[in-house]
Formats: sequence, structure tokens, C-alpha cells
Amino acid sequence: MDLNVHSIHFDADIKLTEHIRERLGKLDQFHDRIVSGEVFLRLDHDSQDRENKVVEVKLVVPGRELFAKRQSKSFEEATDQVAEALRRQVLKSKPRLRKAS
Repeated sequence: MDLNVHSIHFDADIKLTEHIRERLGKLDQFHDRIVSGEVFLRLDHDSQDRENKVVEVKLVVPGRELFAKRQSKSFEEATDQVAEALRRQVLKSKPRLRKAS
């Protein structure tokens, strides 16, 4: 899977991008035809600085696009939540793809 990570208005460190690539790379176990993915990391302005890290992921699967967005205290936690949401979407969409083929 070709995965592009974009950090909006800040520079993401290598450790964070590696965590994202590792976590989302595991989705290949559930669907072997994931073409590409786009990851957007943003900081929302929050007066209390609580849960202001936002991770948005768009995955391209033949015939569909899957999207998930989560907000949390850390990018790692939000990435884990997004990966779980996408895993569920991939598992739900896979039977439909088999019927269409």
C-alpha cells in the first residue's frame, strides 16, 4: 500500500510517521487490494489543550474510498482509533467486493 502522511502546519517527527505506517500497514492483513492511503495530521485549537490532535485517513480500495477521522490527546492514540475504525470498514466492504467480482 502506498501511504502518504501530511502534517498540516507542523512537522511530524519520524517516530510518529513510522507508528502511522506500521499501524495502517496492518490493514493489508484484512484486505490485500488496498491501493493507497492519505493521512492528514492536524492540531485543532482548543483553549484547554485537551484532545486537540486530529488524524484523518482516506484509503482507496478498488471501487470504494474508506474514510475515518478521530480526535484524541495524542496522535498515536488517534491513529490507533482510526486504524480500528478502518479495519471494521474494510471487513464490512470486503464481502460486497467479492459479490461484485
